[in-house]
Amino acid sequence: MAGAGEDSLALFGAGVRAALEAWPALQIAVENGFGGVHSQEKAEWLGGAVEEYFIRNADLELDEVEDFLGELMTNEFDTVVEDGSLPQVSQQLQTMFHHFRRGDGAALREMASHITQRKCRVTATALMTARETDEEEEDADSTEEMEVTATNDGAATDGVCPEPEPSGPDSQTIEEEDIVEDGWTIVRRKK
Repeated sequence: MAGAGEDSLALFGAGVRAALEAWPALQIAVENGFGGVHSQEKAEWLGGAVEEYFIRNADLELDEVEDFLGELMTNEFDTVVEDGSLPQVSQQLQTMFHHFRRGDGAALREMASHITQRKCRVTATALMTARETDEEEEDADSTEEMEVTATNDGAATDGVCPEPEPSGPDSQTIEEEDIVEDGWTIVRRKK
């Protein structure tokens, strides 16, 4: 019986790590070194910390898991997750823990495999934008933005890695003439 429990625990740990590795917010934080020079090690540690958190706290509510993950991302990676993925990852982890507590190794294995197959590779690249003015103002007016792209490492996409939506004529854009001399931006109503 102990062997089955240990096997189930190993499957739960593998499922937790698969869910965290497939989480785009964590991927971006690690890829860009938001956790410092040891970002990769922190990501690996995070899997063990989440696994231990579930084992020590058997009856967790979804919001408790979200708060825990959000706090870890803030403290370890200096990242506030605002993309709506916290509830999704938290739900996956809770479902895996439920299967673990029931001893359902097959469901754990299937869930981890499913997450791994649907895993998206997310990259964030810095974009530099600046108004075309004299060289002194250029450094003061430049801002750094992140462009996020997703590609699927697995065979089936199933809409997991959404394509960027094309910008049509009705999408909001800031024109150069809308930025006035003192740095304010004029916001115009859609027609």
